[in-house]
Formats: sequence, C-alpha cells, structure tokens
Amino acid sequence: MQRRAMTIGIAAAAAALGAGVAGWRLTPGAPAAGAEQALWSQQWDRPEGGTVAAAAFRGRPLLLNFWATWCPPCVEELPLLDRFYRERQADGWQVLALAIDQPSAVRQFLQRQPLSFPVGLAGFGGTDLGRQLGNDNGALPFTVVFDRAGRIAHRKLGQVKPQDLQAWAQGV
Repeated sequence: MQRRAMTIGIAAAAAALGAGVAGWRLTPGAPAAGAEQALWSQQWDRPEGGTVAAAAFRGRPLLLNFWATWCPPCVEELPLLDRFYRERQADGWQVLALAIDQPSAVRQFLQRQPLSFPVGLAGFGGTDLGRQLGNDNGALPFTVVFDRAGRIAHRKLGQVKPQDLQAWAQGV
C-alpha cells in the first residue's frame, strides 16, 4: 500500500512538472522596447499582389496572427479566425495573418482555403517581428491582439480557441 501511494505521488509530481514546463514554453516573453511602433511602420507583399500596411489597421482592434502552411495548428485555427473576422468586422475588428512561409506555398494554400481577411507574406523575416512581440522561441502559431490605441492587449503562443476569441472581443 505504501509503495502504491509513493508511485502515485511520483506520477503526480511528474505530471505537475510537465504541465509547468509546457506552460512556461507557451508563455510569451515581454515585447522588446519599441516593438509596437516597429509593427505599425511595416508593410508586406500580399499573395494576390499589392501590399498590406500595418498602419492601415491602426485605430481599430487588430488580431495579428503569425502562421505557416506547414504548421498543423496554424492551418486548423484559420477557419476559426476567418469566422471571427466575418462576425466581428462590423464591430471594427480587423484580422491580419502574416505567413512565415514561402510565397508559392501560401498562394497554393489560399487557392484551396480562401480567407476573408488580408494575408501578408512576411517570410522567415516575420519570425523576427514575432520575437520582438514576445515570441522568444519563434514558435507558431502566435497571435497578438492590439487595442484601438495600437497597444498590445493580448498575446497567445499556440492554437487560438473559441474562448480566447470571445474573451478578447469582450476585453478590447
């Protein structure tokens, strides 16, 4: 009986340690000084041609999502983000997805799964912007929500869930 209790105790401690490490790895770091300002001055090529400028989104809530076609959780969350955009667009919400990927792969993906919101081709340089915004590991997906004043309101490393979007929409 004592051996079983000890085994259960060790298993519980290991589970708690694992959860702690996972939580630590999925917690964004502090944004770099000037990261918000750096974002608002950038622009990216669009897959269909032309450019998209971050400054065009200023003054309204913005959900900025870093993703890639080779990232399963990224691809999984895109329909949810698209639905959020369509439902909240009338409330002033904007969504911008920055693809950390090859332009040809993004174009092929968007032919199969079109999105209602703009996509920018950030390429692998977009990883640097993500790091400036607190994504220290460069992991994907990474989402940053900006309030109407252009300040970071929320950040999430990992797949966005419906409850995240609901909380963000109410809190910005």
